[in-house]
Amino acid sequence: MPTISQFYGILIRMFFSDHAPPHFHAVYGESQATIDIVRRCVVEGELPRRALELVLDWAELHQEELLENWRLCRDKQPPRRIDPLR
Repeated sequence: MPTISQFYGILIRMFFSDHAPPHFHAVYGESQATIDIVRRCVVEGELPRRALELVLDWAELHQEELLENWRLCRDKQPPRRIDPLR
């Protein structure tokens, strides 16, 4: 599972050929969550409140890039790196 971004100890990853809806995986320590790209909400798992806020802020800023990476992964192409939250 490629890591497409990393910030404040949070890893953002996508699986190749993953199931719909378009989403990414956020990992922070022992916590993991699956985040819907379009709706920007947790569809599975959980993160600490502050980490989740950071992830959702980042996802809002990079929604189009995330959707493009989703398309690339669905086509079994390597996703592009996305700038971290600063």
